[in-house]
Amino acid sequence: MTQEKSHAAPSGLLVVLALVAALAVVVALFVVDVAADAQVSFGGLICILLVLVIVFLLAGVFVVNPNEGRVLQFFGRYVGTVRDQGLRWANPLFTKRRISLRVRNFETERSKVNDTDGNPIEIAAVVVWKVVDTAEATFEVDDYVNYVHVQSESAVRNLATRHPYDTQEEGRISLRGNTEEIAGQLQTEIQGRLHKAGVEVLEARITHLAYAPEIASAMLQRQQAGAIIAARGRIVDGAVSMVEMALDSLSKRQIVELDEERKAAMVSNLLVVLCGDKATQPVVNTGTLHQ
Repeated sequence: MTQEKSHAAPSGLLVVLALVAALAVVVALFVVDVAADAQVSFGGLICILLVLVIVFLLAGVFVVNPNEGRVLQFFGRYVGTVRDQGLRWANPLFTKRRISLRVRNFETERSKVNDTDGNPIEIAAVVVWKVVDTAEATFEVDDYVNYVHVQSESAVRNLATRHPYDTQEEGRISLRGNTEEIAGQLQTEIQGRLHKAGVEVLEARITHLAYAPEIASAMLQRQQAGAIIAARGRIVDGAVSMVEMALDSLSKRQIVELDEERKAAMVSNLLVVLCGDKATQPVVNTGTLHQ
């Protein structure tokens, strides 16, 4: 595996100034030589050769922008990476590939996949990433941008198959109910796939999550039924607690003595009032306690 190594490129401004000064001197010598002999002598040919060399050396000047790297190669051999911004100079025979080190993001396509319960769902995610090793990004994969896209979509699909869309079970992670845990797992899985490409994943989150259209209506009814059952359970638990508190309070204050039958009737009436989904109709008892 090719690891990035730094290459110290000299300041391009100093090199340009030196080469321009040398070019001026050579041109002046050439003019003087031609004026003296009225023709191009051997010294003039040397001056022409020096001009060509200076122009060739000027071709080695290049610019490194902020958050950018230049990967240098010499006839296929990796020389190093220049990250120092500004005007730089390197051997004109070096190839200088530009690699952006800026933070990038993209959103995966909406993929249809079955969750762990076999329900077809649609899922998409956004991935924030950047290149941290220019050598690996250049030499370990063919096209690191396309590699990031393909591997990210594959990781999203794989994650969706490991978890249910939604669940009522305690302690079970679901795609809809545990967004932070799912985001962490997605980032870890994508990072594991992209490590060899010299890429760091900064964030990965699900941006679209829904049941497939063919089962969306049925699953909505299922979710509503589950929510109603859960709500009813909480109502019943609360009603039982309130009835228990009422009986205990009556017993402690000795307001009225109730036998087991009357307690059962009171519990029944209170549960009907507290658990009913419609307003109750009051009934006035004009008889005795037992009539």
